[in-house]
Amino acid sequence: MAQKISVSVKTLLAKANSHIKTISVEEAYKNLGTNDNVFFDLRDIREIKRSGKIPGAFSCPRGMLEFWLDPESAYFKDGKLDLNKEMVLFCAGGLRSALAAKTLQDMGFDNVSHIDGGFGSLKQ
Repeated sequence: MAQKISVSVKTLLAKANSHIKTISVEEAYKNLGTNDNVFFDLRDIREIKRSGKIPGAFSCPRGMLEFWLDPESAYFKDGKLDLNKEMVLFCAGGLRSALAAKTLQDMGFDNVSHIDGGFGSLKQ
């Protein structure tokens, strides 16, 4: 028998989406390659190998994002990223990136967005 949960993924996503900035595919393409942002690909390596990637995007598996961006973490990517730029997050479909964007806001990052529909929408 499945354990009863107190908050569903649907509820978590609704809460995240009500607090975060979501950008369209068109806006993402407009910002791609500019010096104003850093694109974070949150998909795992198997997804990237299977579906391709966006040139210039920083690959960061979803499970490591908070650790790579926290200066107090042993996994902090010191000097690898300009965290003063807008962080544009994307995953395969836009669900993980929405939750990740909310988590980064909770950590104190103000300049965070995610791409509506994720890589799947970008690829189309």
